[in-house]
Amino acid sequence: MLSPSQTALITATVPLLEAHGETLTRHFYQTLFADFPQVLPLFNQSNQSGGNQQRALASAVLCYARHIESLDKLGPLVATIVNKHVSLQILPEHYPLVGASLLKAIREVLGAETATDAVIEAWGAAYGQLADILIGAERSAYAAQEQAPGGWRGTRAFQVARKAVESAEITSFVLRPVDGLPVMDFAPGQYIGVRLDIDGKEHKRQYSLSAASNLETYRISVKREAGGIVSNHLHDAIDTGAVIDLYAPSGAFTLQPGERPVVLISGGVGITPTLAMLTAALRANRTVHFIHAARNGQVHAFREHIETLAGQYPQLHHHFCYAAHDGTGAAPHATGYLDQALLAQWLPSTDVDAYFLGPTAFMRSVKASLRALGVPDAQARYEFFGPAEAML
Repeated sequence: MLSPSQTALITATVPLLEAHGETLTRHFYQTLFADFPQVLPLFNQSNQSGGNQQRALASAVLCYARHIESLDKLGPLVATIVNKHVSLQILPEHYPLVGASLLKAIREVLGAETATDAVIEAWGAAYGQLADILIGAERSAYAAQEQAPGGWRGTRAFQVARKAVESAEITSFVLRPVDGLPVMDFAPGQYIGVRLDIDGKEHKRQYSLSAASNLETYRISVKREAGGIVSNHLHDAIDTGAVIDLYAPSGAFTLQPGERPVVLISGGVGITPTLAMLTAALRANRTVHFIHAARNGQVHAFREHIETLAGQYPQLHHHFCYAAHDGTGAAPHATGYLDQALLAQWLPSTDVDAYFLGPTAFMRSVKASLRALGVPDAQARYEFFGPAEAML
């Protein structure tokens, strides 16, 4: 428990974090990886080089400092972090490594005159408090996964039962457990952690489950990323019959029950979790408006699947928007970028449950458009595939 003086010191550092947060977190990661290289597999290095991870951590640290006296207001942030950690098997022994690196970075970036012993002690106590919250929540999540029917803890070997090319960039992998036993159920929108050894190095990634739960197999649909070590390995080296390790399903971004129309808005590979959501919503007899944006027809995955479902379910309305129509396949419903005007045409009303995923700029635009059109923020839900960045 933080003392009143420690709480005051944390609060006083908020302006410094606002000014230097990203510099601090960049130095933190450099320190962490240099001092404790064993944690490298837990982080996607492409997010490091692009600065996404640093910005996400800076935002999270700032949010924590702002609400140090009312941690209940952190709400969704804690759930998001816990689910990400569980999907990568973050363990209690990892926290002291992170804590030591964070305090070291604070001291070195802010300088001894600002980061006094009292400030470092306060941040040490604050980090310990947050670590205890996360460790407790993660312990409960691990236990729930292990005790669930078909569940497990740690890695479980799965074999690629089928590999299918979905577009010029996206390939699906249907994964069946090697032990032949049932698999854990999951909520539409959740993801799984994947562990691979590539060239003698361990890598961990998270991929959305792109097909509805059947208690026998999981499906992930992976976009080939330029320079992506894991995505390129999956596309080029993992074929039918290959065995990979999975962690149990996690994720707080899930389809919520209700009676309002469901609007699923995706850009690019953001379509993957919406597929399981779509199946669940249709099975619940909910009206669904499925809106997808892609660069062109070559990279548009699952178009035929959506059109087939639309023929089977009259309550499914679908709209496709391409940045440019290259003549590949059928024409989209609109060309250019998905904007407020198109959403105004395609939304049935403003009283909907909207879910949206895609590139950060795309999501910022969608969020702003939904708000401008009158969709309540509480009914507009989103999730980042990578580190959670700030969204206005």
